[in-house]
Amino acid sequence: MGFKCGIVGLPNVGKSTLFNALSNAGAESANYPFCTIEPNIGMVPVPDTRLDALADIVKPQKVLTTYVQIVDIAGLVRGASKGEGLGNQFLANIRECDALLHVLRCFEDDNIVHVEGGVDPLRDKDIIDTELQLRDLDTLEKQVSKFAKTAKSGDKDAKREVDLLERLVAFMQAGRSARGFQRNEEEAETIREFFLLTDKPVLYVCNVDENSLPNGNALVEKVRAAVADENAGVIVISAAIEEQIAQLEDPAEQAEFLESIGVMEPGLHILIRGAYELLGLQTYFTAGVKEVRAWTIPKETKAPQAAGVIHSDFERGFIRAEVIGYDDYLTYKTEAAAREAGKLSVQGKDYVVQDGDVLHFRFNV
Repeated sequence: MGFKCGIVGLPNVGKSTLFNALSNAGAESANYPFCTIEPNIGMVPVPDTRLDALADIVKPQKVLTTYVQIVDIAGLVRGASKGEGLGNQFLANIRECDALLHVLRCFEDDNIVHVEGGVDPLRDKDIIDTELQLRDLDTLEKQVSKFAKTAKSGDKDAKREVDLLERLVAFMQAGRSARGFQRNEEEAETIREFFLLTDKPVLYVCNVDENSLPNGNALVEKVRAAVADENAGVIVISAAIEEQIAQLEDPAEQAEFLESIGVMEPGLHILIRGAYELLGLQTYFTAGVKEVRAWTIPKETKAPQAAGVIHSDFERGFIRAEVIGYDDYLTYKTEAAAREAGKLSVQGKDYVVQDGDVLHFRFNV
């Protein structure tokens, strides 16, 4: 099951530098607009110390983490909704993503030009928000025209759809993104069908200089205040520092470097965890002598669908799931010991998998 986060932002705010640090993919990074033309794609491991703890107990042949796909999308400029710059391509790439990591430049550096002529993260945010909103409004207005004809003939479903779309259009014409629009479950299902750009969850990534780590600076505070009502996350990171950390292969060297700059952990760990939470994801584990592995599922996933992430046959022929909580596994070390202590439960099709569960699926096809 793939989950894709798109890194968006104006040119020269640090998107590609951040992507390089995330994926070590070597995406080109330079001091001019549209350095990224085709989107770079990287599979980024989700940091989870629980996986290492399970591996220390089981001693498997392999340890396999879970991943989030990160896409570095071309920088946006004013007029992108009308095709300016690489606008059409940029917006199409965003549509394919499940969530957005919106990078905002919150540092001054005379050696790195800004496409708008100066550093102002709120202005930058407004530019991108406006372009995405304009594209969404164009999409919605076309849908209103499409359903209006049917609604006039007396079709009640079409009337409800037109009413919903017109309310959403009015909401967005006030300069607001679709993600802030209140809706019931039925309306949410309808809105999802239009794949609106501004309905995607967003994590604002404030890119700062080293001296502003770990808590940020005055520019970051402006961002936090501006997005307080958006139900969006805000994290502070220095893309340049993260790129340096990523070049240190020895974990001990990384730890020493982090300590030298007064930071507890790489900002990328915070970012990936934030993206994971943004997408409403969680992790369960399988543990055996061949491999200990982490698996990504949406929260509230039931056991058969969790099994289907491993293989469709597991879901199709699901019989039961044998479940040990992560803390119990650490305590009892083996399935046999957990079963004897009454800490291994046998669950059926209605069991909702919990974050950290260690699962063994029984199936027959």
